[in-house]
Amino acid sequence: MNTQKSTSTIIPVDLIRVVAIFAVLFLHAVVYASNDTFIPNGLEVLRGWIVNIYLCFGRMGVPLFVMLTGALLLAPVKEHESLSIFFKKRLSRIGLPFLFWGAVYFFWDIFIEHQQLTSAFIINGVLSGPYITFWYLYMLAGLYLLTPMLRVMVAHFTTKHFKYFICLWIVGITLIPFIKLISHGQYALGGDLFVIPLWVGYFIMGVYLVNVQIQRRILVALTVLGLALTAIATYIMAWAGGVSVFYFQEYESPTVILAVVSLFMLLNSYAKPQVSLAANHAWKYRILNVISENSLAIYLLHMIPLYLIKEGYFGFSLHAFSVDSIIGVPLLAILTLMLSLIIIIPLKKIPYLKKFIG
Repeated sequence: MNTQKSTSTIIPVDLIRVVAIFAVLFLHAVVYASNDTFIPNGLEVLRGWIVNIYLCFGRMGVPLFVMLTGALLLAPVKEHESLSIFFKKRLSRIGLPFLFWGAVYFFWDIFIEHQQLTSAFIINGVLSGPYITFWYLYMLAGLYLLTPMLRVMVAHFTTKHFKYFICLWIVGITLIPFIKLISHGQYALGGDLFVIPLWVGYFIMGVYLVNVQIQRRILVALTVLGLALTAIATYIMAWAGGVSVFYFQEYESPTVILAVVSLFMLLNSYAKPQVSLAANHAWKYRILNVISENSLAIYLLHMIPLYLIKEGYFGFSLHAFSVDSIIGVPLLAILTLMLSLIIIIPLKKIPYLKKFIG
C-alpha cells in the first residue's frame, strides 16, 4: 500500500454516485420484491442467498454517498472557504430540495397513504422528515454543520492521525454493539467511551481513502469478502433466530465497513478517462453523468415510482408473487430508476424549478 496526493478533480464522482444510487434502489427493491426471505424453511435456498446478497450490496449505497461527500467537501483546498459561501451552497444543495420533496411527500402521505392531517403529523414531519428516506437529509445537514471545523482538523492531519482516527472509530462503533450481541444484552460497554459518531467516521474516511492506493485485484477480493461475510453472517443469524437477524447488515457492521471501504477505493481507482477514450464511449459517459447529476433527486423521489410499480398503476405489478426475486429485484430497481428520470428531467426544464428538484 502507498499513498499519494490527490485532488477532488480526479475523483470519478459520476461512477461512485451511480453505483451508490443503484445500491439504494436495490435495497428498497428487495423490500418490495421479496418477503420471508430469511425464514429458513421459507423460500428456496438459492433465492434466499441471492436476495441476501442484494441486501448486502444495497447497504453500501448511503456509506458510498457519505464517503464521496467527505472526499469532496473536506479536501484541503476547501479549508479557507468562508462560512457564508459554504452554507449558501449547502442550502441550495439540500435545503431547497428538502422543501420541494417534503411538500410532495406531505401530499403523498395524506392523499395516497391516507395519513390523518393533524398538528402532530405536520410537526413530526418537519422535525424528522415527512417520509422514511428523509433521514438521509437530516444526517447530511448534521455533517454540513460540522464540515467547517472538520476541514481545519483534516487539513492538519498526518497519515498517522488519520489511521488513529479510523482505528478509534471502527473499534468504537463495532465493539459496543458486538458486546451486547454476544452477551444477549447482559453486558454493555459504556457508550461514552468511544464518542465518534457513525457518519462522521465515514465522512472523514472518504477524504483519506481518495489518497490511498491498493492493487485493484486486492480491492476486488476484499469487496467480495466483505459481501460474502455479511451474507453468511446474516444467514447464520437468521437460523439462530432472535431480533438481531440483520445485525451484520447495519452500517456499523465490520463486514459492511470492509465491503464498502474496499468498494469505494476500487471505484476511485478508475480515474476519469482520456478525452480520446471517452469520445469512443460518449453515450456511456453521458448516461453516467445524467444519473449522477440527478442522484439526489432520484433518491428523494424513488419511493413513489417504486410504490406505483409494485401496486400495478402502470398496468402490471412487480413483487414477489409476480416475478421471482432473483430477476425481480434488479428489474424493479432499473424500472424505478428509469421512471424517476422520466419524471425528474422534464421537471428540471421548468424555469425556476430546477434548483428545487435536486
